[in-house]
Amino acid sequence: MKTDINHLGLVTKKFNEFFLVDLKNKENFRNSQRFLCKVKKSINFKDQLIYVGDEVVIQHIDTRTNRAVITSLKKRKNLLIRPSVANISNIYIMCSVEEPKLNLSQVNRFLISAESMGVEVSLVLTKCDLISDKRISFLLDKFTKWGYQAITLNFHKPDSFQNLLAELKQKNCSIFMGPSGVGKTTVLNMIIPGLKNNTAPVSNKIKRGKNTTRNVELFSLSSKSYIVDTPGFNMQTLNVDIRFLPNLYKEIYKQVMDEGIRCKFRNCLHMNDEGCNLNKSFERYSFYKEMIESSRSHYYQNLED
Repeated sequence: MKTDINHLGLVTKKFNEFFLVDLKNKENFRNSQRFLCKVKKSINFKDQLIYVGDEVVIQHIDTRTNRAVITSLKKRKNLLIRPSVANISNIYIMCSVEEPKLNLSQVNRFLISAESMGVEVSLVLTKCDLISDKRISFLLDKFTKWGYQAITLNFHKPDSFQNLLAELKQKNCSIFMGPSGVGKTTVLNMIIPGLKNNTAPVSNKIKRGKNTTRNVELFSLSSKSYIVDTPGFNMQTLNVDIRFLPNLYKEIYKQVMDEGIRCKFRNCLHMNDEGCNLNKSFERYSFYKEMIESSRSHYYQNLED
């Protein structure tokens, strides 16, 4: 059976010149919900690249061979560059408390990079079976002060994943980000039945995990929610206008927006600026200063170049 009626679809996988596309309105095709598609040539001429996570219009649907043609691309909400995924609604920063050891500066960079996407950001702590309950409580309190209610996972207790899975099923399209070796693939294997991605232990020499995931792919968790399976180390390069960097720190945003703190100048960067009224006693202020100084150096370097 073939039909030329337009249907809205979601790109779940890309390989070579082909795309796997899930129908958004699955009721119309009860037996065929995923199609192997090629792109209509006119789209290529417009220099419109299509990524996993994009919403597309498909036509020339053949339910016998499960093939179709992508005829147009819908406007996307956002785009991650590495890995290339479109229309993310939620980012879960995943960091291990041990093996590899928790690096607070690195956690901060991941969080700020994720916040720059303008989506909901959550923090997940893995391998919590390797530290004491007292240490876990200490870390939860620390990240609460950062503005994040961290989720804790114990790989020896599968039940600890049920709350995370229930939360993910309420989101549209979520992605795990974090250094290699923190357990992203292990978590995906536990929440996606039959996935069975390869995992690799943390290197004893460099204390870093090995990349085991190779392809970007969306997996359905419910009728309207997806999770992204992504390759390896995936931190966005932070490329934010220095004027907007303060708003990416919840401690600063809270003071300015919720508590009504006002500095003398509207474009105050809360460094040594005249008339700055920000309370700088929060823990991440040292990380914030480093980011501001680094951004300034990068800006002036570009001017010289």
